[in-house]
Amino acid sequence: MQEESISLQANNRVLSTFGSLKWFNFLVYGTMVLFTSYFQLYLQDVGMNKMEIGLLLSIGPFVSIAANPFWGMWTERSQNIRVIVLLMLAGTLLFSLLIFRANTYETIYIAMILFYFCQTPLFAQSNTLVLSYTEGDARRFGSLRLWGSLGWAITAIAAGPIVQAAGVPVLSYLFAGMLALAMLSLAFLPKLQQPALTSPNPFRGFRLVLGNPYFLVFILFGVLVSIPNTINTTFMPLYINDMGGSKTMVGLAVFLSSILEFGVFWLCSRYLRRNIATLLGWLALVSVLFVLRWWLMARSTTPLEVAFIQILHSVTFGGFFFVGTQLTMLFVPAPVRSSGQMLFTLSWGGISGMIGGILGGWLFHYLGAQSMYEFCLFLALIGALGYGAMWLFVKSGSYRPVSAGNEEAEDEEP
Repeated sequence: MQEESISLQANNRVLSTFGSLKWFNFLVYGTMVLFTSYFQLYLQDVGMNKMEIGLLLSIGPFVSIAANPFWGMWTERSQNIRVIVLLMLAGTLLFSLLIFRANTYETIYIAMILFYFCQTPLFAQSNTLVLSYTEGDARRFGSLRLWGSLGWAITAIAAGPIVQAAGVPVLSYLFAGMLALAMLSLAFLPKLQQPALTSPNPFRGFRLVLGNPYFLVFILFGVLVSIPNTINTTFMPLYINDMGGSKTMVGLAVFLSSILEFGVFWLCSRYLRRNIATLLGWLALVSVLFVLRWWLMARSTTPLEVAFIQILHSVTFGGFFFVGTQLTMLFVPAPVRSSGQMLFTLSWGGISGMIGGILGGWLFHYLGAQSMYEFCLFLALIGALGYGAMWLFVKSGSYRPVSAGNEEAEDEEP
């Protein structure tokens, strides 16, 4: 009887933990979609032009280069991932309040730097937190990650009518409220019984990774394809607004861009063969779909058209990121794969984010949205042709994998 009681208490603790983690993921991803989808409209509302908005938002990827190692180091030293994430959430909340109350350019730039220092590593550290509580179980992690996707999609479409009715300034209250609830959800998590999962030092092995010409060419074409994606993420809400679309339409566009993403990831993981030739062929095809997407965006004439074109985001971004992650594992030998994945993520979110924010703002401000998306089409087309050439090169048998020890870069289908 006592054993049954102990077992029942243990099961209740597990259920409570997973309930808190579900809400934590939901709230964190929901908070971030408020920032990525509506903050541009707030900046425009307070008087910034497209060039100034792009320049301000390009700070984030630059700050993340220093912020990610900083918070990762403190996570490893403290061995208390929950406290570290709570500190990051508290900093994000505090500096967001400062941003929304800033009345000079100097204040808002300083506040944004501090905000990004706490916010940009939040997804990575949150994933580490969830993995630590699930003991690295991929299936449990996937089910919890789905709650993040739901938070992103539901918050995006629900916030639109609220912002439309109450005005853009209400964004600060929504943002603060969801962050506070995310922090509260962490308070219900039990203390970890073992040290948090940590990754090996990602800076080791950079020399070998950077000496791999195939991987570097893959990264180069990836930057060309990902810059337009950053431009669209940053300026699509302003594009809808300039067309006369409502905040509700912005929310619909973001909702449609994310609602199918989980299905794309599932299909890729279930059916895609894990060899370099096949993955390069799919990457070339996804890049062609990016070309189609930017062509449609350049030809759009109504906000509703722009919103429905965002459905392609799940296929293009979801497909590219999944295939790119798998290719990184194949191009880079196993001992230095953490370094390879860090460089791949940095090229997509860091380098492309900085270039996309500044370049997109300049194009939008001086040449207009149509010219901006036509330039996006041009960059994606170069990337598609590049990946097509790489596919032909590998298919012809000219590719020789870079190895470390007895590890070869190319794997067979599992």
